[in-house]
Amino acid sequence: MAAMAIHQHVLTLRATRRGLHDFTHDVRRWLGAQPVRSGLLTLFCRHTSASLLIQENASPAVRRDLEKFMDGLAPEGAGLYEHDDEGPDDMPAHLKTALTQVQLSIPVMDGQLVLGTWQGIYLFEHRTQVSTREVVLHLAGEPT
Repeated sequence: MAAMAIHQHVLTLRATRRGLHDFTHDVRRWLGAQPVRSGLLTLFCRHTSASLLIQENASPAVRRDLEKFMDGLAPEGAGLYEHDDEGPDDMPAHLKTALTQVQLSIPVMDGQLVLGTWQGIYLFEHRTQVSTREVVLHLAGEPT
């Protein structure tokens, strides 16, 4: 039985706007440089106003509809929330994060992410102000 290998990396992402940002390519590039044949990749977003999703990557309409839906669930507006320390999008961003997730786990087989044909990995930026976000990648698995 081979020893388990552990590899970690902090991926820095810069969101150019509020909404969904596909960073599957960045994850695949990092994974391709790791000497792991099979295992589990965990992604963790280190923020309370951004989240992670695995979602369809073929139609931009899916992303627009998801963004519109989340804006309807947690709208911005003066007087809607007690917490507005960083502006009117502050509490809605926290609500959207609470409704989604900050951690994903994706199997790795033959050195590749086991994603479906139309699946991509997204940072879901919930703030209006452009932000730099950190996603920790943690790969545990069988070495090549």
